This record gives sequence, C-alpha cells and structure tokens, in this order.
Amino acid sequence: MQNTNRTILNVSELNAEVSLLLKQGFPLLWVEGEISNFSCPTSGHFYFSLKDASAQIRCAMFRSRNRQIDVKPKNGLHVLVRGRIGLYETRGEFQLIAEHMEDAGAGLLQKQFEMLKAKLRDKGWFDTLFKKELPAFPQQIGIISSPTGAALRDILNVLKRRCPQIPLLIYPAAVQGTKAAIELETAIRQANLDKSCDVLIIARGGGSIEDLAAFNDENLARALHETDIPLVSGIGHEIDFTIADFIVDQRAPTPSAAAELVSPDSTPLRNNLQILEQKMHRALQITLKQKNEKFVWLSKRLQQQKPSYQLQQQSQRLDELQMRLKQQMRLLLSNKSTALESRSKQLQANAPRRFIETKQQKLVQIRRRLQQAIEAKIYHKKSILALQLVKLDAMSPLKTLQRGYAIARDESKQRVISSVTQVKRGDKVNIKVKDGEIISKVI
Repeated sequence: MQNTNRTILNVSELNAEVSLLLKQGFPLLWVEGEISNFSCPTSGHFYFSLKDASAQIRCAMFRSRNRQIDVKPKNGLHVLVRGRIGLYETRGEFQLIAEHMEDAGAGLLQKQFEMLKAKLRDKGWFDTLFKKELPAFPQQIGIISSPTGAALRDILNVLKRRCPQIPLLIYPAAVQGTKAAIELETAIRQANLDKSCDVLIIARGGGSIEDLAAFNDENLARALHETDIPLVSGIGHEIDFTIADFIVDQRAPTPSAAAELVSPDSTPLRNNLQILEQKMHRALQITLKQKNEKFVWLSKRLQQQKPSYQLQQQSQRLDELQMRLKQQMRLLLSNKSTALESRSKQLQANAPRRFIETKQQKLVQIRRRLQQAIEAKIYHKKSILALQLVKLDAMSPLKTLQRGYAIARDESKQRVISSVTQVKRGDKVNIKVKDGEIISKVI
C-alpha cells in the first residue's frame, strides 16, 4: 500500500526484496564449519546448521544436489560447503543454500597437495631434465607396493603374460596409513642400495585423497627425485594424480598400465625370434653348402699336388740341413776351444798371486805406521790432560777448604752467603768445611 509520503511493504514483499538482494550481492562461495541439527525428512532434502566457535548459519541442501556428493553428513562432521546466500522467505530466516559438500579434512589435504606441488615445481623436481629413459629389456624389475593389495596382483598378471622370463623383486610397503610414506621411502632407498633392478614400479589401487596421502609426502618425493633407477608410477585410477606421479620418470594411469610400460611384450619378440631362427637356419645351410663345395675342391687339388712326393722332397731337404748344421756346430766348437786355450795362457802369464802378495806387504807396513801414529797421539793427549788436571787442582775450592777456609750457603744450598746482609736472625746456614758440613743458626 502506498500514499504520498511513504512506501509501505508487507512482510512477504520485504522478505522477497531482501532475498533478491542477498542473491545478487553474494557470489557462489565456500563456507567451512561443523554440522549440527542435521535432519533429512522424507523429501530427501538436507537441513542442518553450520557452526564454528562463535556463530552458526542455517543451511539447506536440496535432493537434486545432495545425491551428487560423496560425504555422508552427520552431526559433528567438519565440512566445506559451497553455496549461495539466501533467505527463507516464509520465516524470514537467513540461510545458506548448499550446492556441494565435502569433508573439510579432504579439502585440507587438497590444499596441502597444491602447496607441496607448487613448492616442488619451483625447485625444478618436475622438469624433464631429470627424467630417465626406461630400459627396453630390463634384466630385473622391482615392484614397490603392498604385498596383499590388488595392485600387485594386477602387475604380476600383466608381467606373467607379457614377459614371464624376467625375474621380479618385490619391496613390500604399506600404501595407506600413517606409516605408509616412511615404508615407501625406505623401500625406494633400499632398492637403490641393492642396485639389483633396472627399473622400479611404485603402485597402489585407487582411492580417495586421504587414501593416497602417503604418495603426497615430501620425504617420499625427495627419495623419488634422488633415485638412480628409472621409476614408473601406477597409483590409483586414471583421474588420480599424486606428487609422486609428477616426479617419477613416467606415470601410468593404472598399476596394470605401469607393468605394460616397463615390460617388453614377449609375443612379438617370440615371433621375431622365430623369423631370425629361420633366417639363421637358411644362412647356415648356405654356408655349409659353400664350405662343403670348397672342401671338395681342396681335396681334388690336394690329390693333384701329390703330397707324398712333397713330403719326400721336404724330408730330403731336412736331412741336408741337418748335416750342414752338424758341420757348423763342429766348426764353431773348434774355434771356441782355440780361443779358450789362448785366454788360459794369457791368464797364467798375468797371474794375480804376485800382485796380491805385493799389496799384502804394503798393507802390513801401512798398518804398522798407523799404529805408531795412534800411540804417539795418545801419549801427547795424556800429557796435555795431566797438565790440565794440575791446573784444575790448583784452582779447586776443595784446596781452599783444606787450608782452613769454609763456604757459607743458605739452608737450601742454592745460594752462597758472602755478606751479613744476606741473612737475618733465626736463619739456618750451611757451612761447608774440608771434611763435612756444619748446620748453624744465626743468633
């Protein structure tokens, strides 16, 4: 109702205007909080409150939307809700119309995942520079996975079908739970220490972001980055991505696909082997035929050359050479014998015995002269020593003591007392005389 002075709205109109303003004024937004007062009537719609420590807001999520979420809402569950701000016009209540809901824990994990992904990308750990090529024909394949998981069974089935001749080495590790990241990191580092495998597969089946959390661990990422062995990941389903997938050398959408990446298909190899075997068989037949023909030709040629006649000629030649060798040996021995006789006569003419006798006589004379020189030197030194002893004895303080003099020293015998100023009353004085010492005290 309207008059000239004012505009009057009824309650329904007011609520409609407020509802319109709220819808236009707020975009689609995310709200985090704890569910309370949850109810789901026969209509299938969800009605609940979303609260934090100091406030709450009423929420409604209609059946067409709540059928598309994976979360099972219940009181006390911490969630992230995406929706629009609105007004329940019938009661004039401010509310949030929810369009999507997810576990807040999963949202936090996704946030942590994005932060770690950005951090490692900035470090360059995702660069193709670090990617290693997979071996075309690995000698041994290593598998890092849960020993009881379906992923390992899928990998084994594929490898058995494609290349059953390649040995496998399994590094068991948990792929879910609090200890999974540590066990996966330990398995990777152990494989690098063993150096037994040419390629490694790290794998597990599909799951939620919480289930795959171990593969988003920074320490595991460091171990994957530092490995020397080519790595292939087969984690989850095709839509699942983890930090490990960005670091490994190749990512496969599933564990089975990872097994196919690292293994050569033995079927075409067997076919190629059969073809090569046939070619080798034909080549051997041709070679044998050629060798046989050559053997026949050589046999005929040998018969034409009459080898028995050749052997007789060579035998005769050998006899002739043997006779010449004997003659040369006799001549050489005769020459050497003559030379030896000549050297023997020269040695007798220049016998060293006389030379040795002369040198021995000269040595006796030199030894006698040396002995005389030493004795004269000793006598001279003894004379000098006796003279020095006489001088020393004349200057010795002991001689002075024998003439009645004495030496006064302090109690420790370290200092000679030459003046009365060096002692005081009560000091002990050591007086040395010619036949002993006297301990005295200054009075």
